[in-house]
Amino acid sequence: MRNSKTIFILVLLSLITLSGDMRNARAQADLYPAMARLDEYLMPKDAEITLARSAAPASVADGATVMVLGRQGYTTAVQGANGFVCFVERSWAHDTDHPEFWNPKMRAPNCFNAAAANSVLPLYLMKTRLVLAGKSKAEIAQAIAAALDSGELPALAPEGMCYMLSKEQYLNDAAHSWHPHVMFYAPGDVAKTWGANLPGSPMLAAFDPQARLTTFFVVVHNWSDGTLAPPMKH
Repeated sequence: MRNSKTIFILVLLSLITLSGDMRNARAQADLYPAMARLDEYLMPKDAEITLARSAAPASVADGATVMVLGRQGYTTAVQGANGFVCFVERSWAHDTDHPEFWNPKMRAPNCFNAAAANSVLPLYLMKTRLVLAGKSKAEIAQAIAAALDSGELPALAPEGMCYMLSKEQYLNDAAHSWHPHVMFYAPGDVAKTWGANLPGSPMLAAFDPQARLTTFFVVVHNWSDGTLAPPMKH
């Protein structure tokens, strides 16, 4: 049975890459070699709004902007006032080497604070536009790198964070809903400086070299609806 850190590695909702050796091993089991029909990634608008809001407690989500995916990309369905942006990630939130990059089942509700909405979300929205334009994985990776180099994509803002507390999330075929968690972002590969991934540490982390940032994960006890989540196994 996979231990908690192995399950965590498989989750990756916000732009996560594994080591080269692990990536190559997983690529051999790639069940999604190409994009499915676009309809398989889409949802009814009202259902997507509800799912997006489930990423965070109602005290946050009720005042947030909500974006939904359409055939031309994400658009604002609800204009909020508290600086948060809630939306449902699809599988291309993963790095382009991830074997589930095209998994049409993935639905990962996120709710970014203003700092993350202004500096992390633009990368995902750009990837979405490239996906819908029919670009290959290699073309997507090259375009993201060029946009980061040129400044077209903004530098990571301090204090960026994200809620992922939805009981209805489907993160990947192995972990499904995994655990409710809160994410924090830092530039570069800095997991060690935060004491992440060490025995007994409550902090998990993964570096995404394509996004050039480290995502830190703190698992919490309750889903956004207040119900108790299953405990982490250590």
